[in-house]
Amino acid sequence: MRNPQPGEWLSEKLSQGYVGDYKPFVFVDGEGVRCSLYLSGCLFACAGCFNEATWNFRYGQPYTPELEDQILADLGQEYVQGLTLLGGEPFLNTGVCLPLIDRVRRELGTTKDVWCWTGYTFEELLLDSADKLALLGRVDVLVDGRFELGQRDLGLQFRGSSNQRIIDVKASLASGQVTLWSGLKDATTSFEQIEKRNLI
Repeated sequence: MRNPQPGEWLSEKLSQGYVGDYKPFVFVDGEGVRCSLYLSGCLFACAGCFNEATWNFRYGQPYTPELEDQILADLGQEYVQGLTLLGGEPFLNTGVCLPLIDRVRRELGTTKDVWCWTGYTFEELLLDSADKLALLGRVDVLVDGRFELGQRDLGLQFRGSSNQRIIDVKASLASGQVTLWSGLKDATTSFEQIEKRNLI
């Protein structure tokens, strides 16, 4: 696993504008029905990564205007809650992510939310390049941090290891401290709540 210094890894130098996959109408990449875009390229190299193929910045296919049109059309469906960016590393592909989110906001307003998975921590992003800060400010919910194989927990909601957090970005930026997403329901927490209510 690699741990970059602020500004060490820059999208403008690394990104090739490729995507590993696009999956519309999925239920596992955040809350509700989502359209998920897998960006290509990641330098964190976390041991046990579930999507190691997307470490390569030229994995998959180039991101195209036609694909963007399809994403917007899919997001326009009433039952779709939002867009999910993952990978790979979205924050090393800001040239794709920023224009896409801006178009979503222009055409669909705030009717759709944006989730993003990243190997960076929230605090690291605050100290990094302007494009990363710009992307952070456009994201609603951030799942942050490297995947730590030694902290792997299959009972966690929407993440693989216990060091990772699901962050309400807007609330965190407004308050100046990390605010966790209010919808968090880990399996272990749910089990404890059920026990307390004497339901089992």
